[in-house]
Amino acid sequence: MSDRCGWHGLDEEYVRYHDEEWGVPEYDSRALWEKLVLDGFQAGLSWITILRKRDNFRESFQGFNPEVIATWGEADVQRLLQNEGIIRHRGKINATITNAQAYLKIEEAEGFSAFCWKYVDNKPLVNRFERQSDVPPQTEMSLQFSKDLKKAGFKFCGPTIVYAWMEACGLVNDHLTTCFRHDELL
Repeated sequence: MSDRCGWHGLDEEYVRYHDEEWGVPEYDSRALWEKLVLDGFQAGLSWITILRKRDNFRESFQGFNPEVIATWGEADVQRLLQNEGIIRHRGKINATITNAQAYLKIEEAEGFSAFCWKYVDNKPLVNRFERQSDVPPQTEMSLQFSKDLKKAGFKFCGPTIVYAWMEACGLVNDHLTTCFRHDELL
């Protein structure tokens, strides 16, 4: 087997995430939204922190059902702020509620998956980076995507978060060319 990208270190859960999930094209609207919310919670933290708490997030946020979350109010925010199994950040929790409402509008108008995939002409953008240092933290595309998400009502979706999310959801294949997953995902 060829090398891996290497950003995940030696942690078994992180390696499994790299090998099985990261960069796999996701087309399900709700799953795309869940991952965008989790990437928003990751802001300022390491992804492994979110990965280790992901099951708690899923339970606490009703399976990331946007129809449910869009109706939440202050009592739900308070409940989540007491939950040690997730990242207890009022701004990020409130953003999740707002993002659920924005998601539902996009889903009704054109489908959230269609909205997302149009930025890459409905097929994964394949990069051919050889070193992790060559991978940009954001691009002009993620900057525009971020602006459009914010215009639609989303929060915690800056261009760096959006680019990391695009990589994670396979809209962009940024596995290094030396990584066995790069060619597998072509």
